[in-house]
Amino acid sequence: MQPAAADALSLRRYGPSPGSHSHNHFQVLFGLEGALELEIEGRGQRVAQGEGCVIGPGARHDFEAQRGSLCLVLDSTQPGWAQCLQRAATPPSHAHPLAQYLAHALQLRRPLAQAHGPALLLEAWLAGIESTSPSFAHSGKPSPSANSRSRAIDWQRLQQWAAREWHQEITVADLARHVHLSPSQFAARCRDELGLGAIEWLRQQRLAHARLLRASGMPVAAVASATGYRSPSALTAALRRDALAEQAQKAQ
Repeated sequence: MQPAAADALSLRRYGPSPGSHSHNHFQVLFGLEGALELEIEGRGQRVAQGEGCVIGPGARHDFEAQRGSLCLVLDSTQPGWAQCLQRAATPPSHAHPLAQYLAHALQLRRPLAQAHGPALLLEAWLAGIESTSPSFAHSGKPSPSANSRSRAIDWQRLQQWAAREWHQEITVADLARHVHLSPSQFAARCRDELGLGAIEWLRQQRLAHARLLRASGMPVAAVASATGYRSPSALTAALRRDALAEQAQKAQ
């Protein structure tokens, strides 16, 4: 777990190499470019351009961006973010222009952005909460998570569908959409039924298909293109990491 930090804004680029950690503070993400796939304590989350999320202290999260992602990141110890985490899964629309301005100001090294940006972002998010209607849970309608449990997932058919689509970018949101679930519902079902996070399942399926194509004699460059990797070197690195992880597991 990474140590707590004073409120700080930064611009961060994420790539296809998966990461996993937790913090002793809140972390707030605003998507500026590309799409970042996350799994936060078993819940799927996607932060694309114009989207965002709050990650609570101690929450283990896995993340990767197959096509790259740029985010404005706020590390904060302000307790007000707990209310944002509980009552609003995504930031209000008026927070995005502010995030874009702060990102631009950080690039220009304007000190006021770093000094006042964290408080302004929190104020904007809280203002959005105050203007929203009561939550779905109090509307008298059935819980969407309860309904999702009644839908069986044919994992083999889903795997076959993914194998036909590897040539393009596939995200957890795409998988969830294919089985008529939200990303968070799909991530929960994946962990419950397969014992894997959704991002990890997606990564394993992509690598398994790549190995199958390589075993058939297909060149590395062609396999990388067919399985959605950015380059032959990215595929080779992913296969190497997976082989090393398998060796380490066998050695335990």
